Amino acid sequence: MKVNLIRRLAMGAFIGCFMVMLVMVVGSFSYGPSNVQFSGTEIINAFFGSIVVGWVFSLTGLIYEKDEIAFPLQIIFQMGIGMTALFIVAIYLKWMPINLGWEPVITWVAIACIFASVSWLGFYIYYYLLARELNNKLNN
Repeated sequence: MKVNLIRRLAMGAFIGCFMVMLVMVVGSFSYGPSNVQFSGTEIINAFFGSIVVGWVFSLTGLIYEKDEIAFPLQIIFQMGIGMTALFIVAIYLKWMPINLGWEPVITWVAIACIFASVSWLGFYIYYYLLARELNNKLNN
């Protein structure tokens, strides 16, 4: 159990950091790398904020081990809590442009939902293929 928890926390921190760095790099390229500067405080906040969000998404993934809960409810549980944590961290660290009005906030939320959905789908496909491969080995 402890090893599984440590593995989940490590994977959550890694994925969280990877996603935030990916967003920062894509943002830098879209504005032109020479036009974007990140302060040390912004990088430190991005690092720790991404770890917290990664941990929340990773730990809420434990819901998938409960077979008595319907799969759609498991998805809603994980994504609901994970996205709530993301929005709280994003507002606290000023990642979400709440001072610019509703349109940038809606765009930010949409992009965050797309990133979370693509990430979730990637993990789903990975574990689906892994389970299929294991089942094939057991049947042969």
